[in-house]
Amino acid sequence: MASPAALQRSPTSTSSSPLHRLSTFKNPSSNTAASPPPPSSLLDSFAKDPILSPFLSPSFSSTSFSSAALSSGSPASTAEHLLQAIRQLDSQLRSHVLSNHPLLLTQLSSLNNAELSLSTLRSSISSLQSSLRRVRSELSEPHNSILSKTVQLSNLHRTSELLSHSIRAIRLSKKLRDLMASCEAEPDKLDLAKAAQLHSDIFILCEEYELGGIDMVDEELNAVREIGNRLRSEAMKVLERGMEGLNQAEVGTGLQVFYNLGELRGTVEQLVNKYKGMGVKSVSVALDMKAISAGAGGGGFGPGGIRGTGTPQIGGSGKAREALWQRMGSCMDQLHSIVVAIWHLQRVLSKKRDPFTHVLLLDEVIKEGDPMLTDRVWEALVKAFAMQMKSAFTASSFVKEIFTNGYPKLFSMVENLLERISHDTDVKGVLPAVTSEGKDQMVAAIETFQMSFLASCLSRLSDLVNSVFPVSSRGSVPSKEQISRILSRIQEEIEAVQLDAQLTLLVLHEISKVLLLIAERAEYQISTGPEARQVSGPATPAQVKNFALCQHLQEIHARISSMITGLPTIAADVLSPSLGVIYGVACDSVTSLFQAMIDRLESCILQIHDQNFAALGMDAAMDNTASPYMEELQKCILHFRNEFLSRMLPSTANATTAGMETICTRLVRSMASRVLILFIRHASLVRPLSESGKLRMARDMAELELAVGQNLFPVEQLGAPYRALRAFRPLIFLETSQLGASPLLQDLPPSVILHHLYSRGPEELQSPLQRNKLTHMQYSLWLDSQGEDQIWKGIKATLDDYAAKVRVRGDKEFSPVYPLMLRLGSSLTESAPASQKS
Repeated sequence: MASPAALQRSPTSTSSSPLHRLSTFKNPSSNTAASPPPPSSLLDSFAKDPILSPFLSPSFSSTSFSSAALSSGSPASTAEHLLQAIRQLDSQLRSHVLSNHPLLLTQLSSLNNAELSLSTLRSSISSLQSSLRRVRSELSEPHNSILSKTVQLSNLHRTSELLSHSIRAIRLSKKLRDLMASCEAEPDKLDLAKAAQLHSDIFILCEEYELGGIDMVDEELNAVREIGNRLRSEAMKVLERGMEGLNQAEVGTGLQVFYNLGELRGTVEQLVNKYKGMGVKSVSVALDMKAISAGAGGGGFGPGGIRGTGTPQIGGSGKAREALWQRMGSCMDQLHSIVVAIWHLQRVLSKKRDPFTHVLLLDEVIKEGDPMLTDRVWEALVKAFAMQMKSAFTASSFVKEIFTNGYPKLFSMVENLLERISHDTDVKGVLPAVTSEGKDQMVAAIETFQMSFLASCLSRLSDLVNSVFPVSSRGSVPSKEQISRILSRIQEEIEAVQLDAQLTLLVLHEISKVLLLIAERAEYQISTGPEARQVSGPATPAQVKNFALCQHLQEIHARISSMITGLPTIAADVLSPSLGVIYGVACDSVTSLFQAMIDRLESCILQIHDQNFAALGMDAAMDNTASPYMEELQKCILHFRNEFLSRMLPSTANATTAGMETICTRLVRSMASRVLILFIRHASLVRPLSESGKLRMARDMAELELAVGQNLFPVEQLGAPYRALRAFRPLIFLETSQLGASPLLQDLPPSVILHHLYSRGPEELQSPLQRNKLTHMQYSLWLDSQGEDQIWKGIKATLDDYAAKVRVRGDKEFSPVYPLMLRLGSSLTESAPASQKS
């Protein structure tokens, strides 16, 4: 048996226990000493008792409690304890009843009164039910009578409405038949829209009021249906006629008829699908090679005279080619007609409103988010055209060859189609038939043939260039005829596509590649090395070859530039890089020769410093012969003219007077300018310079001007270098005091003036050349790399050194040259032209 402690662990609750409910009773007498304990204290004592506490639990089980009591070892004491508790509870209950005795009696009296009230209520309810049965019997007969009359009235009313609507339908039908009959003699005067409205009103009336099943009405409806079929047929004829003739009135009439019939959307969809089918079929027929060959008179090679590879038999290809182009032309015309017709239909739909409801017809056909009619048709046409072109390119070598070689014609057809559509549908306030994206899609459909055409163009030109400039034979130089053949072929390629700007640009891109190929091959042919740069002897074979290459490239550059003269600027932009490469290679072929000649002439000019320009006396002044260095310079220039320029510039004078400057002309101009600049530079460095030396130098200048002008380039066309030479000659004869205000200074670089002033100064005023212990050649190279501002810094340093020496000596006066050089240096460098400063 379980111990009391184990029983005490059982869960306890006082909320729903019977013992808890007893706690509501109270003792009748609170003054009695033997009164039982209050309910709350009694229950609390039970909760603390290990034996009684399980009875307060809501999950109390008598079987479990009995089993635990028997196994505890003292069931008798447990039973006694339970009896004691029962007695306490009985005492508590008795006390509670006695204390609430008056209240219980009052509640019992209330129950008796309620019983009496219920008895009275039952009697009243029975009387009420009897009255209701009597009223029901009295009202049922009038109610049934009214109900029957109401049904009769409703039937009469409905019958009356049916008769009324039937009569109206019959009248409308008669009116429609009369309208149709009145125009039997003159069908053109039939008001289709009015007849369609009557037709629609009749069927709407019959459907709304359910007139079907009435024999007479059904007979009329059969006649109306036949009239409706006739109206649809006539309206479709008018609509299609209006679309073909672009007649807005006829299209509007046809659309109004179908709108009145309630069939506008379906009819428009039917028309769009019909025209789609026509366009797709026209594209398919245009590329039907069997039909083309049959029409060209082929035979003996299968259906239509076509070979197994899709190529017409020999002799029929010319006719088949012509037939193909004719079919393509017819196809373009039909596509144009289809697109314009659909656009015209869409235009009328977007303008016409129903005269009664004012509904825009386009809103009935196209809902929000739906594509426009022209977009649907164009998408189908482009898709079919692209598929047929792709199929023709891969399946028929004959069509591929024709459309590849004749791509400009094919492209022109497509462009003409797009242009015609744009022109014919260009109406203010109306959407065009084809958008720019749609046009691009059509052009993209033939892009495969475009790529093949451009590849073929590049291949033709590249093969010609490879034959003229073979890689295997480096020493050979193309003839003028071969160069002319290349240029003629390039011109043919441009002329074949010049009617279309876009295609011209594409071809020019391919020509640009060919020009780069020419430049590459020509560059490979150029001879280099000592033989190409020698200027002392006659022209070597290597130099002659370089001259020929230069002239060929010059010819190509000039001819190509003239070809694109009449083309838009963008065409020149396409070829400019490749033409620049051609020009650069042409220059490279002879630049080394010209540079070698410039170096040779500069070495002659450097000999001016070996001459004695400080000699005094009348003998030196009266000597009319040129200086030895100048004679050598003249011989070199004449030799260069006879041996080299005569080969490169056979008509230099003519070219110059005509305003045309070739590559060689530009190089000769540059060389002539360089010779004058170098002479003026080194002449200004001559020190000392006597009066007789000035006369001798002036004669040398005249000889130089004559040699350059007669053998190289007209000196008056050299610009600044020639003006500097003409200004330097009288400048050397001016007094030092006159130099500062002389207008000759404007035509001379500041460095030349300042260098010349050293010849007028004392020995202790060293030039930058002397101060830095440089050779004349080294100083000349330094001058080439410096601007006038940097040269002035070097001169200023020598002036500062001179001033320091004078101050150290204690002298108070400077040479007149010193302040003049300071003033001229600062002012001339500020006002010198940019060309002289650079």
